[in-house]
Amino acid sequence: MTTPDSPPAPGTPQPPQKDHGRAGRDLPAAVGSAVVLVSAILLSLFFWKTAFMGIVAVAVAVAVWELHRGLSAKDIDLPEQPLMLGGVVMVVVAYFWGAPALVTATAVTALVVMLWLLRRGVDGYVKNATASVFTLVYVPFLASFVALLLAEGGHDPAFGFDVDDDGVRGVITFIAIVIASDTGGYVAGVLFGKHPMARVISPKKSWEGFAGSMVATIAVGVWLVTSFLGGDWWVGVILGVITAVMATLGDLCESVIKRDLGIKDMSQVIPGHGGLMDRLDSLLATVAPIWLVLYYLVF
Repeated sequence: MTTPDSPPAPGTPQPPQKDHGRAGRDLPAAVGSAVVLVSAILLSLFFWKTAFMGIVAVAVAVAVWELHRGLSAKDIDLPEQPLMLGGVVMVVVAYFWGAPALVTATAVTALVVMLWLLRRGVDGYVKNATASVFTLVYVPFLASFVALLLAEGGHDPAFGFDVDDDGVRGVITFIAIVIASDTGGYVAGVLFGKHPMARVISPKKSWEGFAGSMVATIAVGVWLVTSFLGGDWWVGVILGVITAVMATLGDLCESVIKRDLGIKDMSQVIPGHGGLMDRLDSLLATVAPIWLVLYYLVF
């Protein structure tokens, strides 16, 4: 007897997968989801920037859930509760108390997770502990650099958008330049992509797409740094190059993880995109170097 969630019996005809052509995704759904996500981010930044930390905390929790779900394909069982709670704490302390507090919170969370796993016994301890620390660094630690970036403008609890807030402008620049990388790479790849960068890892990612990402990020980087942040044009070039390279590497790393786990998407929580991690890969890979460049060369 099969249930609605049971896998189909061998030989059962499978429903045909919808062909989205070279786009590789349901474009209207993808655009609609992106508009909703970006709108939520901008509204939180414009009306009460501290609320944006709530969005980051929720994203961390969902990403940990997705990694738990994906890693279970290899019989790896992440301890979700301490990872989620510790991840949220890391984001909060980074925002209010800075990088030293983030380092301390990361170390404490890692120790708590390893102690938590002791309750399960010896079998699988090293495997689960290693995957847990990997998850801790990959998701909440890197995501906490968004909190460090936003904190550059202080922690004023007042409502309303302050155009002079370095943190808000930094976060908007970070999100915009990563979107430019994804969009430029996607359009150039669909229109001109012929030479795969890493055929085994991600067959649809091409050198032409990477060139499109590079052009888009440099253009947007120079524009935002000079007109929005008041910095020098060459800082925008550096920001664009770093973003294109790191966003591409982040996407490739996420593809390697999914191929190793034998899954296509981490989940289906975002229509047209798949899982949240499928969209966070570029953001997580770029936020730390972007914060570093802005901190030393602009702020």
